[in-house]
Amino acid sequence: MADPKGFLTTGREVAETRPVGERVKDWNEVYVPGSLLPIISKQAGRCMDCGIPFCHNGCPLGNLIPEWNDYAYREDWSAASERLHATNNFPEFTGRLCPAPCESACVLGINQPAVTIKNVEVSIIDKAWDSGDVTPQPPERLSGKTVAVIGSGPAGLAAAQQLTRAGHTVAVFERADRIGGLLRYGIPEFKMEKSHINRRIEQMRAEGTKFRTEVEIGKDIDAAKLRRRYDAVVIAAGATVSRDLPVPGRDLKGVHFAMEYLPLANKVQEGDLTVSPITAEGKHVVVIGGGDTGADCVGTAHRQGAASVTQLEIMPQPGEERNANQPWPTFPMLYKVTSAHEEGGERLYSVSTTHFEGDEDGNVQSLHLIEVEFKDGKLEQKAGTERVIPAQLVTLAMGFTGTDQANGLVQQFGLELDERGNVARDENYATNVDGVYVAGDAGRGQSLIVWAIAEGRSAARGVDRFLTGTSALHAPIRPTDRSLTV
Repeated sequence: MADPKGFLTTGREVAETRPVGERVKDWNEVYVPGSLLPIISKQAGRCMDCGIPFCHNGCPLGNLIPEWNDYAYREDWSAASERLHATNNFPEFTGRLCPAPCESACVLGINQPAVTIKNVEVSIIDKAWDSGDVTPQPPERLSGKTVAVIGSGPAGLAAAQQLTRAGHTVAVFERADRIGGLLRYGIPEFKMEKSHINRRIEQMRAEGTKFRTEVEIGKDIDAAKLRRRYDAVVIAAGATVSRDLPVPGRDLKGVHFAMEYLPLANKVQEGDLTVSPITAEGKHVVVIGGGDTGADCVGTAHRQGAASVTQLEIMPQPGEERNANQPWPTFPMLYKVTSAHEEGGERLYSVSTTHFEGDEDGNVQSLHLIEVEFKDGKLEQKAGTERVIPAQLVTLAMGFTGTDQANGLVQQFGLELDERGNVARDENYATNVDGVYVAGDAGRGQSLIVWAIAEGRSAARGVDRFLTGTSALHAPIRPTDRSLTV
């Protein structure tokens, strides 16, 4: 183990964030550059190298956490990077965006603050990039087999990289104008600067992966043509259908899905737009939905100069400690203050929107809400708790309901769906259509980035075995394992 007494002598320290007044004026990542390396070796030394490392089970990728903690403690950054990449294609993504279920499962976390696993992870990979340890890994020989990957989010990219390294000729199809999926257009720049995606794409190009942007399978290319051209297909199109709010006034101007609002802000940062067509500047903003996407809307509204920001959540406010029904090492639902929440705004819990009101031009002006409570498992409104709040921009961030079927992809392939409306697959990630596989949210439903990468790697192993009869690719999970779904 790293430091036998580290967990006793060293307290938990996390990445330092820039002052709120500074960071809301730009779109750079919120953390102070270089603030982690001076402290990270000691933080890694807090790892106890447990006989049973529950952090492995907490991580869908099965990351070798005690091993790279030990290397980080000894400042052997090359070895740490090698062990990190053994199970994770894109640790710079997960190190910034994953909610770290590994830390919830940390044995030290039973009665002390958990090891800063996420911060150690991102420090290792950032150091590896700076040191030139991250290089292309092209295959030694080609298999002569071809694979099409539909979708360039984390699941699609992980599957593509694994299959390319296995020697197959892989093409990734993306309907947007740039590669990255929701990593590119759903995650704000202040959470992850897109330079991290760009350099991974360049690594993958150097390895041999081909990318096709602005091509939507089901519209621009039909499924039959794709199947004739490729020996196997991986569907990693995500779960992009946003959950709607069918209340009076929903059709007023100024009420938008989060995935209408956030991509436009990112396009401004990409240089495609000077100003976003949907902006919070000078407006009273209401974000409906208390999850990570809602927090992204909050942080974006702050940077656009909103007059006020209010976030609504229909569920009660979580506690700051584990509930009895969420014991260690499960991932608990706790009250979380993100960097966006540190920047201001109000959060209201146990409230439900009844309707919107607008002006004579059809622009939303206010939102009517009422307090709610659960009684006997049913959600009931509390009489006499109605109130009105100003709302000139409303973003709906209530999650996603499944894979987009409007483009004909599901129908053209003839895919079966499971009882949850996702693309059905077996234990090898194969669909009911021979040679067609599915990974990520398209098959799992809305989930975490770490699950997406894990599923991409696992689906790649299934495809590799289908094409060659065997596979040496690492597959961390089976699709039936939902024990850590959040």
